[in-house]
Amino acid sequence: MKILVTGSAGFIGYHVARRLIERGDSVVGFDVVNDYYDPALKEARLAELSALGATQGADYSFIRADLADQSAVDAAFADHGFERVIHLAAQAGVRYSIENPRSYVASNLVGFTNVLEAARHHGVGHLTYASTSSVYGANTKMPFSEHDGANHPLQFYAATKRANELMAHSYSHLFGLPTTGLRFFTVYGPWGRPDMALFKFARNILAGEPIDVFNHGNHTRDFTYIDDIVEGVIRASDAPATPDADWNPARPDPASSSAPWRIFNIGNSDPVKLADYIDALETALGKKAIRNLLPLQPGDVPDTYSNTTELTKATGYAPATPVKLGVERFVAWYRGHYGV
Repeated sequence: MKILVTGSAGFIGYHVARRLIERGDSVVGFDVVNDYYDPALKEARLAELSALGATQGADYSFIRADLADQSAVDAAFADHGFERVIHLAAQAGVRYSIENPRSYVASNLVGFTNVLEAARHHGVGHLTYASTSSVYGANTKMPFSEHDGANHPLQFYAATKRANELMAHSYSHLFGLPTTGLRFFTVYGPWGRPDMALFKFARNILAGEPIDVFNHGNHTRDFTYIDDIVEGVIRASDAPATPDADWNPARPDPASSSAPWRIFNIGNSDPVKLADYIDALETALGKKAIRNLLPLQPGDVPDTYSNTTELTKATGYAPATPVKLGVERFVAWYRGHYGV
């Protein structure tokens, strides 16, 4: 298939594009390659994709442009005739949204609107897009389920992602555009983002510098290995959303609709304490951390825990990589990539 992967220079986008190239799809990457974090890492990911495409003799190309630029988005769709779109580009970061909310408006709201409009006008068969577990916000019922409401986000980043889910629903309802939103739970692994905890912790531990451990390491996260995320993304993309024939407007289910729209969690369904996550990293690195214990940060939630029943029901897949194994693989990549 001809597939557009937005955010292909990013962590998840790179891995998804790579898997699609390997299985023989025609892939177009799209990314502005901004400097939110080290552009050199993004360029290295893009170089890997180009090399893979050349080695495989694949139909792979890359567009360096901003999704907030409507003309660039429209031109990409007109030129390529995409059958599927996997939209992973976004301004990421929970705390950064407290300081720079306007960058989230441009990337996560304006950019997504441009993708929706282009997908609508160019007959895309299925739009799959990244949401986040952060939309659950103030919810405390565990595990988090798509069937529960998600209308109390605690950061502007999460609010923009929840808005994406609602925007997608309107296009599914009005224009019959099949859309699937994927709520990712704390993704980690090789080629990860330098602003995420695992990357920062590994860098500081190896340098003999302290690491900031918020909430004294007591909060839990449903850490999900990148390969599990990719498998879930591609399986969801391969099975376009359809209307739920049993959807009842008198008792509306937040997870489905009478339109071709749906939401899935993608998480490991095995919450791990931050302190235990650091223990696994220390073991993989062979070096102890200097832990600077701090209170919970503004905008953080104490715990996350995914219910992936709906993902498994629709795709036959459930993430299951243990944190110990995933952290070992990250450390092997980190040492190799940075020569440490």
